[in-house]
Amino acid sequence: MKRFTFPLRPLGVIRAHRELRAREAFAAAVHAYVKAEERLAVVRARVAELGALLASGRRDRYLAADAAGFLRVYRTECQAEAAAERAVTEARAQMTQRRAEYLEADRRLKIVQRLEEKARARHRHDVLRGEQAEHDEFAGFRSAQRAATP
Repeated sequence: MKRFTFPLRPLGVIRAHRELRAREAFAAAVHAYVKAEERLAVVRARVAELGALLASGRRDRYLAADAAGFLRVYRTECQAEAAAERAVTEARAQMTQRRAEYLEADRRLKIVQRLEEKARARHRHDVLRGEQAEHDEFAGFRSAQRAATP
């Protein structure tokens, strides 16, 4: 039985490596997106807390100096919330791009893997056919020897 060799094996190794790197990049992008979402949730909670604090400060005595300070802090937090929302949007776009790259790398790897499977099946079929031919030839010789010997 002759040994199976797949001529595209080096290409498969390269594509497997690229697929692995794309998967890792996608995982890192997902992690960054989750972190950005968590930061946004924290900032939104602070903004809601400050908003409630501003609203409750208006119920009691109104001190303009305190209100101005709270309003300044509230605006700063609102700007931080907008920045966090932009970061989430960017992280989502990055994650989508990395996902597309990963899917493309995976598709390319599977193409080579399917070609290798087909080549292996063809090789196995050819080897089995050759072995069957050898067995048939051997059986023919045996039959001929029996017929020739009285």
